[in-house]
Amino acid sequence: MKIKTTKLGYSSIHAASSKNIKFPEIEAIDNQYKRDYEIKIIHPEFTSVCPKTGLPDFGAIEISYIPNKLCLELKSLKYYLLRYRNCGIFMENSVNKILDDVVKAIKPKNCTVIGNFTPRGGLKSVILAKYNKPLQPRGLQKKL
Repeated sequence: MKIKTTKLGYSSIHAASSKNIKFPEIEAIDNQYKRDYEIKIIHPEFTSVCPKTGLPDFGAIEISYIPNKLCLELKSLKYYLLRYRNCGIFMENSVNKILDDVVKAIKPKNCTVIGNFTPRGGLKSVILAKYNKPLQPRGLQKKL
């Protein structure tokens, strides 16, 4: 395994450190409505840990999605997000992992996750990751 290291000493091992962490399952509930509507969930006290420095990262995570057949169950989502508290993960990776796990759990029509992090060292980071459900060819579309 080849380890890539930057001039500052960050390595591919730091970037991949969250892969070994077990996260709680995000549960889902049935969507009772067939029309398109947007759900926005904001977790204003998100925390994680930089895998290189061990310093905490603070911020707000905003999850916006248009549900398909399922919606996020909030209690399980809360426990899932709290698992990041002691997790060594870069801010960019946490936002993208949250998006991947939400999409896996509920398969929404679209979803956006925004990480709005508190400035560290005079720099503020806002990370935005998006998912849009792939369109099916016309002949393969299912009727609702």
